[in-house]
Amino acid sequence: MHMGVGCPQAREPPTHAAPVAATVGHMEVGYGEPGAYVRRTLIARVGRRRVDADLRHGRLRRIWGGVLIDSSRQLDVRTRAVAALLLCGPSAVICGKSAAWLHGCTAADTSDTHVLVPYEHPARTRPGLAVHNGPMPHDDLVELAGLRVLSVERTVADVLCTAQPREALAVTDQALALQPDEGREGFRARLDQRLAGRADPRGTKRAVWLLGLATGRAESPPESWLLLEVVDLRFPIPEVNWRLCGPDGRLIYRLDLAWPELRIVLEYDGYAVHHGREAEDRARADDLRRRGWIVLTATKEDLRDSRRLEEALRAAFASRGYRRP
Repeated sequence: MHMGVGCPQAREPPTHAAPVAATVGHMEVGYGEPGAYVRRTLIARVGRRRVDADLRHGRLRRIWGGVLIDSSRQLDVRTRAVAALLLCGPSAVICGKSAAWLHGCTAADTSDTHVLVPYEHPARTRPGLAVHNGPMPHDDLVELAGLRVLSVERTVADVLCTAQPREALAVTDQALALQPDEGREGFRARLDQRLAGRADPRGTKRAVWLLGLATGRAESPPESWLLLEVVDLRFPIPEVNWRLCGPDGRLIYRLDLAWPELRIVLEYDGYAVHHGREAEDRARADDLRRRGWIVLTATKEDLRDSRRLEEALRAAFASRGYRRP
């Protein structure tokens, strides 16, 4: 991205010319290499004809108002966050699920870009952009790669209260996993304090419950979703990624969801992780059964319709003499 300011103003750019979107360089101060531009700034830099040509040929696209983005980066979360801040101005801050993603909690749905603006701000929600009005929490503003973003604690507390339960639990698990082992419980305690002190109490009761389920040990969002499904089906809360060790303390297996006292294990069979490992998985399950475990498997279909999973769990628990309340 190293095009000079004085590019020729031809009627149509030659077919071999690089698109403006790939050549204009750092258009907006403080955002690094964004892939998002204020249209009038871009025009001042390279000329209206060049910008119009790139829009016409699909190399640039208009996203919101007078903001343009590289077409090749229209699904990139950070590029869209930059575009939102360019549209809403210096008083805006990335929040909610967009902030969660920028903090590394990628279980968040990023189809909309979430931005917080002051109450009097004129920005409004539109397709792909969710505008939230509220006071600016200056103590919770951080900078991530040049972007104004709410802190991870504020972000996770908000997601716990407002997102769908599966998504909220998965984001919280990821946030806990990003903490050092010795810092997880302190992080959890600070989230508890934030939830208790929220000015808007909506969703806080559910949020506290979800926070209590989160462990930071789930290795993928579907494992978090599966945990929530099992609890929603009124089975006891399992251990997450439980360590099965031998008499000498040596680790034998880590079990996705386990009820050690009943020797029941529920493993999530995700295609991407288990493809090509079928023989190894069968050998592992056979070995667990020899050790006295009931081995159950869940797939993504069970997360859509849990009836088969519920029946399998009910039978397993009944065989151990356990009845659900």
